[in-house]
Amino acid sequence: MVQTEDTSTMEEGWREVFERSRLVPPPSHTVRLAAESHLAQSHGFQLSLSRLTAAQPPQSPEMPEVEEDLTYQLRVTLFDENHQHFFGKTWKSPTQKMKNGKISFNEVIYFHTSLRLPSTVVVLELVSLSPRPDSSQQALGRGFTVLELFTNRPEAQAADGNRRLNLHHGSPRILLHPQLQDTTDYRSLLKTIDGTHLDCVVKKHPALVSMMHLLPENVLVSGDENIPGLAASPTGDALLRPQLLKMLPFTLNRLTISLQPSLEKFESQLLQLINADCHNTKHPGPEGTQRAVVIQERRLHVGVHNGWCFLDKPQVVVLEPLASGARGRADSASKQSTLDSTAPSPPPQILGLRSNLELQMTNHPALAIVFQLEHVFSAPIGRETMLSATASSRAAFLQCLRWGIFFPFQKPADWRGEEIQLVLQGGAKSNPYGVMVYSTEMPAKTQSSVPLSAPGTAQVKDTLTFRLSSGLEKKASSPKASLRSRQEDVSHERRLPSSPSQGQKLIATASSPESPQGPRLSLSQLAATSRYPTISHSSSALPWQQSFPSLLHPSPLASAHQLSHVACSAVSNIAHLEMDLQREGDVLASAQSEGDQLEELPFAPFHAPVITLGMNVPGSSSVSSRSSLAHLYSAGFPEIVDHSGQVAEVLDPTEPVPFDPQHEETDLLQGNLLVFQFLAFTRIPTPGVGPDWPDNIHFTFQFYRFPPVTSQKLKLLNSDKVQHKPCDPLPCVLASINRDGTVNSGSPGLQVQFRVDDGFLRPGEKRWFLRYLALHTMHIDIWDSESLLLIGSTAIELKYMLRQGKSAVQALHEVEVLTTDYVGDDALLMSASVGQHSASSPMTIRTIIRGHLHIRTGNIGCPVDPTRRREADVMLSSSYIITPRQVTSGFRGGSLSSRNILQLNARNSAQAHRLEIDGDRVPLYRHRIRPDSVMPGELKLNEPDGGRRKLDCMAAVHQREAKEGVKAANVTEQTSEAHLARELLQMKLSEERNKSEGIASMLSQAITTQHLLYAGLGSAEYMEFVLKNPFNVPQTVTIHSDDPELSVITNTEEWRYFKALTQTPTPLEENMFHWEKGSPGPRVYLRPKESIHIPLKYQSFLCDHTMAPQGPSFLPTGKGSQMAKKNQSNIVAAKTIKVTFKADDGKPMAICQVNVEPTPHVVNQTYRLYHPELCFLKKAIRLPPWHDPTGVQDPDATTISVRCSDPNIICQTRMLVPGEPQDVYLKVPGSPSPHIKMFFVMVFTDKWMAAPSQIWQIFVHFLERVDVSCVTGQRTCQSLVLRGRQTVRKVKCFSSHPKEIQVDPEGVFVLPPSAVQELQLKVQLWRAGSRFLFVNAVDVDNQRLITAWLLCLNVHQPVLSKAFEVSVPVGGGRGSSKKITYTNPYTSSRTFLLRSDHPDLLQFKEDQFQVSGGQSYTIGLRFAPSQSPGSVKIHVYVNNLEEKTEETFVVNVNYS
Repeated sequence: MVQTEDTSTMEEGWREVFERSRLVPPPSHTVRLAAESHLAQSHGFQLSLSRLTAAQPPQSPEMPEVEEDLTYQLRVTLFDENHQHFFGKTWKSPTQKMKNGKISFNEVIYFHTSLRLPSTVVVLELVSLSPRPDSSQQALGRGFTVLELFTNRPEAQAADGNRRLNLHHGSPRILLHPQLQDTTDYRSLLKTIDGTHLDCVVKKHPALVSMMHLLPENVLVSGDENIPGLAASPTGDALLRPQLLKMLPFTLNRLTISLQPSLEKFESQLLQLINADCHNTKHPGPEGTQRAVVIQERRLHVGVHNGWCFLDKPQVVVLEPLASGARGRADSASKQSTLDSTAPSPPPQILGLRSNLELQMTNHPALAIVFQLEHVFSAPIGRETMLSATASSRAAFLQCLRWGIFFPFQKPADWRGEEIQLVLQGGAKSNPYGVMVYSTEMPAKTQSSVPLSAPGTAQVKDTLTFRLSSGLEKKASSPKASLRSRQEDVSHERRLPSSPSQGQKLIATASSPESPQGPRLSLSQLAATSRYPTISHSSSALPWQQSFPSLLHPSPLASAHQLSHVACSAVSNIAHLEMDLQREGDVLASAQSEGDQLEELPFAPFHAPVITLGMNVPGSSSVSSRSSLAHLYSAGFPEIVDHSGQVAEVLDPTEPVPFDPQHEETDLLQGNLLVFQFLAFTRIPTPGVGPDWPDNIHFTFQFYRFPPVTSQKLKLLNSDKVQHKPCDPLPCVLASINRDGTVNSGSPGLQVQFRVDDGFLRPGEKRWFLRYLALHTMHIDIWDSESLLLIGSTAIELKYMLRQGKSAVQALHEVEVLTTDYVGDDALLMSASVGQHSASSPMTIRTIIRGHLHIRTGNIGCPVDPTRRREADVMLSSSYIITPRQVTSGFRGGSLSSRNILQLNARNSAQAHRLEIDGDRVPLYRHRIRPDSVMPGELKLNEPDGGRRKLDCMAAVHQREAKEGVKAANVTEQTSEAHLARELLQMKLSEERNKSEGIASMLSQAITTQHLLYAGLGSAEYMEFVLKNPFNVPQTVTIHSDDPELSVITNTEEWRYFKALTQTPTPLEENMFHWEKGSPGPRVYLRPKESIHIPLKYQSFLCDHTMAPQGPSFLPTGKGSQMAKKNQSNIVAAKTIKVTFKADDGKPMAICQVNVEPTPHVVNQTYRLYHPELCFLKKAIRLPPWHDPTGVQDPDATTISVRCSDPNIICQTRMLVPGEPQDVYLKVPGSPSPHIKMFFVMVFTDKWMAAPSQIWQIFVHFLERVDVSCVTGQRTCQSLVLRGRQTVRKVKCFSSHPKEIQVDPEGVFVLPPSAVQELQLKVQLWRAGSRFLFVNAVDVDNQRLITAWLLCLNVHQPVLSKAFEVSVPVGGGRGSSKKITYTNPYTSSRTFLLRSDHPDLLQFKEDQFQVSGGQSYTIGLRFAPSQSPGSVKIHVYVNNLEEKTEETFVVNVNYS
């Protein structure tokens, strides 16, 4: 057991800080006024005091002063002018001397306050200090001034800027004079000291927000003040840019309190004193009322204090009386014995806490855990009250009995794993809770926090015993296991009998979003108000098990996401999570705790479903009827035939496909022509849209690493010849549309082809492509071509495109087109929390089937050149080794052109020779002299008189100019010759410079080795460069790469991993590289003539994110309907990277030039998210735990890491608890509407991130958010503003649910440049709850999106007028007819409209009727028959002509 024997010294140091930091609270009326003015949020400020200037030193007749011994000090205090009240804590500056009438303080003060009112000012006083004979100092005020922080408007911010404040005579105590109480301008009553002013600067300091929990409000401190929890700054000013120390989790358990002489006697004596006090202060009442005060509850406050304030609000827990043997957290045996009524129950001796308490602390010696024992007493209100102790006329009051303090980080910290015993204190002694503490008649010394005596002594004290453990030590435990144990504890505690003195208690379950807290608190807190808000605790599910709108859960049809393109197939399931990260608090920190609750935003982002392999199962895919199949085959779609003209073999997509990789690799037809035929689309009736929606559609998808495809507009053709039933709609054949809007008369459907052969595949890629077909699905988005709204998404399995030795195969797929909808719980219109409903109600995810897509896939085998057939199948290990070429021939002379590097041929020499001749003729062409007029000797370039020849050429130019009539004098001739000489000198210098550059370029190219590299996004490309030391002396070579994406592998484990991955049989050397300070790269030592292999790795996580404009593509002229537009792929940029190997003298020894050729990457999953514009999208995606199928649990092998292709997007993950699911966090910056941000997320499952296991393509659509609140059945109008761009556009607005949202103007209208067009939305919905709908403004000429709106609807239930019930027989097809009488409440005739939220189940005899004032009308109802029993509620709305609801009836229909 650890006893607090050494805390006295530490407590004295903490108490000194605590006493020094005590402050005077502000007036309560001012606090209320600030709260009413919505100024409850505290803001940080910085006050810089530069210097004080005085014309002459202020004199005082009271004190003769000696100038050389006199020092000055500034004292700063906050003051409330309205209440004439100083509050906070006075700050005192270091003493300074006056020099030449100036005092330089140069001090910076920081504080934060929420009292941003005009009455809050800062009072600054100048004080002179003179020494006394007893070595003390005498302080005398020399003047003061007042600094106004805020303007006269309560809502205004602080007025920043430089201030020059004049000093006034007297003391600041004059501000407390009664004459100044009602004075508006008291400064006119103060006398200014002439020529004396203080220069200062006041400004806001937002950086204090991060550390406000470490410092109380209204406290003035300097930057060098010691504030525990704040990291020290090397500049000495820790508050300029505050850096917080890391908070660590700790768990406090097995907490018990022992009161002396015993719990029963202590509380009995306490009750006697309280009842005696009540008896002495009140009139005596009937017998028995003197002891009417009872103990209702025993509480313990636990908080972490840094000497200034509590780091967080203290936690409040309820203690229970326990037997002396049941210490701490009772086990199941003790609980069982407690529940057993037959066992003898010993009297309670101690108070105990059965649950754990979780704290957040930082490792600082001045940090303390403060405990406060508090009892809740219940007493009668009236003098003659005869009610029982549990009656409602009793009042509860609180009393603090004991308190204690423990310093966990004192030295030595020997409490880890041990039981800690703490002495509790009482009596009149200041404490952090600021309350009076109960004291018995015992001497005060025995109640102080003195060290405990050694074991065995007779001294006994009130003690608190507990165990404290670090949360980091318990990381290996499972949160789910601890959660279950906590729930079991709560369930046991709920079965415990309540104490008679406690009364009946109810355990509330909730959780604080700030910190993880485990114990519970009863509801007796409602009877009395504590100083701090009481907190109730929860054992509810983990944060990711809350009812959040999980964006990445597609539907019950696809509950898991398959990771297939991985080196290890164990990753089979990915669960996704949508977390609300836009509330206060850090989700990364709160995710570590078990019971944290995250508050949900009013907005839940909406996205298309995530389609996975699990979709195409018999339960989710449908089979067309024979009439539908006959309709498809009669449309005349082109057949898929092999290279010999035979029809491809048809595969059944409902049957499994055997996959033999060896059979595929040995196929004679190594080429593959993959065909996708989009045949037809079957509409499904959807609420809110018409039966003919959609009319035109287009598709977007991406196959393998080909560029993304956006199809052209396709028309849905209805068949008028074939009769079909409404329950079995026929598929609509797709037909392409020409530019003029007419339907293409060619073959129906859309066909897209991809050729995959040895010319496309890289070496060794064939098996990866076959694996892609066998395990992957292709994501397809279906769009409405008119409104550019997403209809839905689907996916098709690619395994039916494996030929398995056949010449050609084909398969017909019918897949569901799905979308997801988020619907909140219903909200009553009369509810008091209507405004908060959307922020607190859980969201329900619904999967909606928008239709069925009929698509045919095929694979046609193609023959290839047998000499090149194996190049794409075999990856030789030597291809990873870069060996420099041996240069055996020397330089033959001639031109130093860059083309003559290793070998000069006649053609290159002649070409270079002509270029040099042309260079000499440049001066001739400037003067219009033909080359044939020059002497024949000009071509003799290597003769020694070549310089003279050039002078003769220039003289010839001069003579030609003279012949044209220009007579030059001798002086002119001398000037011309000097000018020609300067030109000749410049030409010689240029030739020498070019010659030097040419020689250096030639030498550089001679030692350069070229290497071609095909790189994909996120994939690491490994290579080894053979470096040889050509010298006879050792060399230390420095390796430098001019691009950080190409680096040297210096880690031996990483090198070994890549060698095994690429099967490179080259030697590996331990600790081959070393780093030196200031070196541009790693260095390696080479012996003379030695050759070594340098491991290099190229890996790029960045790529181009340009996207094609949203909308269908247009076919180029001359193309048929069998083609689709392929957009440019988002691939990494092509580049050339040089790796230079420099010797000791700094000259290059060898150069490896890597030419990076980009290749598209495979997209495994595609997500489309919708989010409000200009705000961050924060998302958490849950990954499952990784299990190695080999059974080897290597911690390094279980590392999951992520990277994002956009550096502006935060993407990170971390393992919180081993064995538990892992989260991937995304933070995407917002963009204006209708911008679409596209990026890729790469998931790696190996330690060295060799290749991504998954690549996710994520689209984030940013839209303008519009909040609408309405009532079901009633029309609500909302205005939108559409702004014009640079050009005139023809615009039409579309709604995602035209029957529920109508846009006015309805048709096409002209939007002039920079104009403003008002749009009127008419919203009328029939389902209560939260909904998310969309409105798009589209340029009809270019089919481009102009603006998009996201409508966040909060639909409330109406107030019901009457309720009816009717029974309808099941079967028979007859239904039932009923009548309802409606009376017109108005005195005049009115016309009413009848509406129903179930028009398919209820029809009216007349949808509109007119009735005179005060007259009645009979409404005829016709209920449709049902084939199955059940019940449904149907609302009947009686609306006026403006669609405002007059009355609402509800009819309960029972089908039996």
